[in-house]
Amino acid sequence: MTGDPRHPPVPGGAVLVDGRTIAAVGPYEELAEASPTARVRRWPGLLTPGLLNPYGPELLEHAYHPDPREADELGTEPLTGEALAALAPTDTRRGASARRGVQRMLAHGTVAVAGDLWRPAVLDAVRRAGLTVEQRFTDPAGPPSLDPLAADGGRSLREAIVTPLAPVPGAAATFAVFDAPDEAALTTRGASCCIATVIDGRLLYRSR
Repeated sequence: MTGDPRHPPVPGGAVLVDGRTIAAVGPYEELAEASPTARVRRWPGLLTPGLLNPYGPELLEHAYHPDPREADELGTEPLTGEALAALAPTDTRRGASARRGVQRMLAHGTVAVAGDLWRPAVLDAVRRAGLTVEQRFTDPAGPPSLDPLAADGGRSLREAIVTPLAPVPGAAATFAVFDAPDEAALTTRGASCCIATVIDGRLLYRSR
């Protein structure tokens, strides 16, 4: 587990969650002994704070994520530019697209997006999932990517993290788990190896 990239990782680390907040962070054995009645979820790999995707508008407002039932007609990749203009989706379809886009983001350990979102249907999809919206002061280099670690041509885990995991009063139980043994392997594999994403104590994505 790497709760805060400024400090060494905790081998066999775990997070103790109390409702929506973090109660403790440390070695699994110590937390399990201190809280023997806690419900246990165990995943292999690296547990980290949740990630920030800087392409909020580009991925959720300026792209259309096809429904699987539309795959024969539209394919499976997001439609942008002229393809999006030709599709001319209604607000209802844009809202459904945003919900699918948010699910794809959760599958990459994303818990926050950066950039101004203006469409009510998109904002509703983001807020319902519990993602936060952060300011950005410059446009990130493209092309937009669902992988927060691939943004701007490649980012370190420290650059992609929103808030370190720490048992301070009121700290949100928001984190992700990746199928990677360490930070170097995660950087190589990318955030698509996400196993689980938790926001405010809610398990919103799991691959297994």
